[in-house]
Amino acid sequence: MSNPPGRPDPLAVGSLAVAVVAVSSSAPLIAFAVAPALAIAFWRNALSLTVLGPYSLIRRRDEFGAMSRRDVSFCALAGVALAAHFAFWVPSAKLTTVAASTALVATQPVWQGLIAVAQRRRLPVVTWVGIGIAVLGAVLATGADIGHSGSAVLGDVLALLGGVAAAVYTALGERARSTISTTTYTTICYGVCAVLLLAVCLVGGVRLGGYPGTTWLAILGLVVGAQLLGHSMFNYALRRVSATTVSVLILLEVPGAALIAWLWLGQTPRPAALPGLALLVVGVAVVVVGGAYAGARRRAAGEPVG
Repeated sequence: MSNPPGRPDPLAVGSLAVAVVAVSSSAPLIAFAVAPALAIAFWRNALSLTVLGPYSLIRRRDEFGAMSRRDVSFCALAGVALAAHFAFWVPSAKLTTVAASTALVATQPVWQGLIAVAQRRRLPVVTWVGIGIAVLGAVLATGADIGHSGSAVLGDVLALLGGVAAAVYTALGERARSTISTTTYTTICYGVCAVLLLAVCLVGGVRLGGYPGTTWLAILGLVVGAQLLGHSMFNYALRRVSATTVSVLILLEVPGAALIAWLWLGQTPRPAALPGLALLVVGVAVVVVGGAYAGARRRAAGEPVG
């Protein structure tokens, strides 16, 4: 039985609530884990691959065999970008506050807009307004950290670079998933990402084991929560809720992570950074909503949408 028009689907609402909580736990778990940041990034992807790999190879065996060189290339390049994202962002969650790290990496839609400009696409005015607000917020938030400590500023910069890498990863992923399933794409992407992070850990002498049990539980929490459950629930909700709504709700990860870090880790966001972080989130929301609205208008007018 379908829901009456205008009434939200309870399953979709529940899925989104679970997804937001799951992804919000990511940065606090990273900050809590007593392990090198790059090792956490490696185990997060490697353990996810042990779950997705067998399922994908059994259910999508024919698709793997039919993949073109183009498909493999885009999947592999997306894996490289994902490895860069984790290599930048995971350390940032240990160097700066969870609130700052989560907010700054959430600038991904801003960087995707600028990637579109580099591809000679025209952005609507409202998107440029959102980019301007987000950039101002990032400058204010990072400026507040300059007077606090050098490691916090480095964490802010790494989080921004993580957002850039995430935008590149998404752009490459969109190209790959135009011809292959999400499951096949994710398996290859996570595999490439895990191999690259393992190589970096081995070359850099990063310790990959010998952690306390609580750290392994935190890493498993990252795998089950943010990596598998969170994204799976968002994908489920996309069948019933618009992509724009989901993109905006993902921004709830910023206050959600800050709240978890405050209640669990006793980590209070620096008051001087709060106005900047709030502006940043508002700017990203304007980019997402404004871009979707402009795209809908172009589709209604019969114009091509990039």
